[in-house]
Amino acid sequence: MAVIRDPVPAFEFFEPTSVEDAQVLLRRYGADAWVLAGGLDSLDWLKDRIKRPEALVDLGNIPGLKGIREWDGGLEIGAMTTLAELVRHPAVRDRYALLLEAAEATDSTQIRNQGTLGGNVSQDTRCWYYRAGWACYRAGGDMCHADTPEAINREHAILHADRCVAVNASDTAPALIALDARMVIRTAGGAERIVAAEEYFVGPGVDITRMTILEPGDVLMAIRLPATWGGARFYFEKVRDRQAGDFALASVASATVVGNAGIERMRIAVNGVAARPLRLHAVEMLVRGRPASESTAMAAANLAVDGAQPLKFNAYKVPLMRDLVKRAIRGSTAAAWSLLT
Repeated sequence: MAVIRDPVPAFEFFEPTSVEDAQVLLRRYGADAWVLAGGLDSLDWLKDRIKRPEALVDLGNIPGLKGIREWDGGLEIGAMTTLAELVRHPAVRDRYALLLEAAEATDSTQIRNQGTLGGNVSQDTRCWYYRAGWACYRAGGDMCHADTPEAINREHAILHADRCVAVNASDTAPALIALDARMVIRTAGGAERIVAAEEYFVGPGVDITRMTILEPGDVLMAIRLPATWGGARFYFEKVRDRQAGDFALASVASATVVGNAGIERMRIAVNGVAARPLRLHAVEMLVRGRPASESTAMAAANLAVDGAQPLKFNAYKVPLMRDLVKRAIRGSTAAAWSLLT
């Protein structure tokens, strides 16, 4: 499947020092502009010559897009804040350890030192047909190459697919959804738009050509974590083939408040199993008021996979997702990768 290509194609490279200057460049080049965050996803596209932008606009020199600060009892995290800074930050560790765990699960230390939170949530899918330049629906073609009898689709979606069966690759996305995070966007016209993390990601039924709601010229400015879920009981688990340097086959993130009568409230999200990071609303409703028991966990796990439609090579994701949800309800830390061995 791998294709050896020529060196990276030529482009203009810009390093603006303000969001306003960055958006001037994005308007000037339009569809031929490429926004660069940490660059880890971008460089793969460029070196394979699948994407050929005329201009790269690097956001790394814009001070306002970096750093972690207090905000309305919670935290505001600049979109260009590195994953390594998230892992080291004491306020994240003390109040939002779920996001810390998700960031820490993102590849190696070297990757976390370069990769940013905004880049992690905004990266494109890793479907190898799409990434190799096949003319699939997502790339403007007339078929999904991963959804055929001959396809290799072990890493693809079992839920909420619509023509495209590719999954979202972000490790931090389900954690942000579980924490009820807010994404702060500066639109191409200069207005501020704030959306829930759950709504930041789009599936192919909404727009098959992109993974997020960002329009051309938009800039993700910051991610806000409300005080509501600070210090809750958190659970995060990522299952992958290799413990380092690999994307999730499936992951789960949850935030739970437990009282004397059982689970008072919960937010739970999964990734790697659907065409977008998926919040499990029905599971949240089911467990409310119930004890975090084995029977509650089993009922929630079965509900979570209701409607799953596995492909030829990814049926293993059904019991895997069921097991992840079960342990998130219980708060258990048993290893799910045993299902794959």
